[in-house]
Amino acid sequence: MTWVKICGITNLEDALAAVDAGADALGFVFYEKSPRRMDAGTARQIVEQLPDKVEKIGVFVDLAQQQLAEIVNEVGLTGVQCRLRPQAAGPSPDGKTKYKNPVRMLMPLSVTRLLEDERRLQGLTAEFVRMSESRKPSTAFDTFLLDSSTPEKRGGTGKVFDWQRIAPLVQVMNKSVKVIAAGGLTPENVGKAMRILHPWGVDVSSGVEMMPGKKDPEKVRAFIRAVKETDKN
Repeated sequence: MTWVKICGITNLEDALAAVDAGADALGFVFYEKSPRRMDAGTARQIVEQLPDKVEKIGVFVDLAQQQLAEIVNEVGLTGVQCRLRPQAAGPSPDGKTKYKNPVRMLMPLSVTRLLEDERRLQGLTAEFVRMSESRKPSTAFDTFLLDSSTPEKRGGTGKVFDWQRIAPLVQVMNKSVKVIAAGGLTPENVGKAMRILHPWGVDVSSGVEMMPGKKDPEKVRAFIRAVKETDKN
């Protein structure tokens, strides 16, 4: 079954509604420029009331390793989504802090920018071909999130990237890593994205909102229902 993350959670009501609808993970944004930004204290209060089986993913941008680890530990997060790779669970470079528990690492990859650089696209495809052919497990990230971010807007653009053009790369990635499709997904289009990309997971934020930071429960239910229906076919 396809893994589903409802991102940009800002309140307990939305979090519980997403869990009740069948979400596998919830995303909490700690980026100061995001309209969905959370502080650690509020996020912790929400996380404490969620089932253990639901993953709690922190979304970070340009945050120092020690600060990131402190938030992860304080909130009780089980996953980290950020472009700069943190150290694996364990001591940070200065030895001052570490994650209390193992965390899932999600590496965002901007398809918008990747499709503008053919040389980089080919190079990345070749790298994932090598990974799929290698018998040794990768020691780097094993989960990648494909989105439509830009240098001006680091996430939550609400824009769809070209699924057909990136599909050959995703086909190769699927052989060695977990791929999460994000960027402009809605209850109406997530099925099509899944049929083209065959991702391990899907991630939605603005596509199930009434306004930035406030989810529409019916849209959340419709999104997860669409994912499950696509999985059946």
